[in-house]
Parts: sequence; structure tokens; C-alpha cells
Amino acid sequence: MEQSDIDENLSIKEVPGLKEALRNKDTTAATAAIKEYLLQQNKIPLNIGIIGESGSGKSTFINALRNKCDDEEGAAATDVVETTSIGLPYPYPNSPNVILWDLRGIGTTKSPAKKYLKLVEFQKFDFFIIISDTRFRENDVKLAAEIQKRKKKFYFVRSKIDNDIRAEERKRDFSEKETLTKIREDCVQKLRELGIKSPQVFLVSSFDLHLYDFSLLHKTLEGELPSNKRDTLLFVMPSINPEIINRKKKAFKPNFL
Repeated sequence: MEQSDIDENLSIKEVPGLKEALRNKDTTAATAAIKEYLLQQNKIPLNIGIIGESGSGKSTFINALRNKCDDEEGAAATDVVETTSIGLPYPYPNSPNVILWDLRGIGTTKSPAKKYLKLVEFQKFDFFIIISDTRFRENDVKLAAEIQKRKKKFYFVRSKIDNDIRAEERKRDFSEKETLTKIREDCVQKLRELGIKSPQVFLVSSFDLHLYDFSLLHKTLEGELPSNKRDTLLFVMPSINPEIINRKKKAFKPNFL
């Protein structure tokens, strides 16, 4: 059994029978334990709700997470007009147990937050990402408050950051770091003013996931999910920078082979 045969998400502590098989130098049993573990991992459901108004960039964000081009078969539709009734599921091609749901923003449904969450079948979701390409609005906060009351996690993603950078970089005193700080602080301040005490805001460009806050978002999700869900998420996340690649390697590092 070669190291390359072991999935990047593998942890010896979580694979029943693996430690004993390796101690006994029984590579056949070890391989069987690994295969069974991976089979079970592909059965653990993970439903992620991506909420945003039409044109906010949520469909492009979903495609980036699934490593799909916007015009590829099976990709989330990115038309400016609203393309979903309430929500459309987009499973990962090789991990159909992990589903990204393209959900309409509450402002386009004319439904109060409580009714909206009932319509989208709130209980099936593990967490929500509320996405906006400008500033977060009162409806976003009302929805976040309802999600919080029901004891589930939500995260704010400010999309299309690459557009903001391009708009600012023609200025003589342009500083990318200062621009990002200004955008982040503005989002956080507005959310606080609307009643969110400790908002988590992540700046993301779906065309360049390796830039800005995507890695931090990924790390935050990992830290706040239950261990089995964390592993499932880690398995499907795109390896877009050394930090994420290293976290994957650390999760399964086979120093026992």
C-alpha cells in the first residue's frame, strides 16, 4: 500500500481497525479498513445553504467551490435574472452526499424570515453562507437572527472583491491591504448597527479563491463543524493554496507507514 493510495482526509484515530492492522503489519486489513472508512465518509450528508439576492455572485461561488466553469454542464446558472424558485441543489460530482444549495435571498421571496426558513426546510442544513456583492442589508440580518435562534451557524461572505480592487487600484495612493481592511470594517460596522453582535465577514473572489479570505473561511468552517462533518467538508474543498493543502495533509499524515 502506497501513501498515494490513502485519501487526503484520512486520520488513523478515526478509522476503525486501522491502527491494529498497521501494528500487526497487515497491509491487506489496513487497506480494507481505509476503503471502508472512505465509503462511510461518502455517506455522511453535508448540506450547505448559500443565500443571496440575484446577481450577488452566489452561483459563481457555488461553481468555484465545485470546481466547475460557469458554462459547464451541471454548473449553477449565473444569469443576472433570478434562476431559482426557492432553492436548487448542487451536489459535488464525486461526493453526492455534499450538497451546495443555491437559495434565493429573502428580499426576493417577499417572505418573513421565519416563513422563509420553513420554505427552504431549515433543519436539513448544517450551516448557511449569506452572500452579498455590496453591503449586507436588514433582510440579511433578520434571516441571520432567525438562524441563530435555531442554533445553527451562519457566515457572511462579501463577494466580487476583485471588482472592488480593480476599481481602487487606479488611485495614486492605492493600497490593497488598506482597501480590504476598509471593506471588511465597513461590512462589520453595518452589521453591528443592524444588530449582529460579532459578525464574521469573509472577503472572497470566486475567480481567485486562493486570494483574500477564502482560506480563512475554510479554516473557520473546519473549526466549528462536528468532526465527522469537518472531515466531509475537508474532503471536497478545492486545494487552492498551500495552507489548505497542508491542512489536508496534516489531517491524514500517515507517519505510521
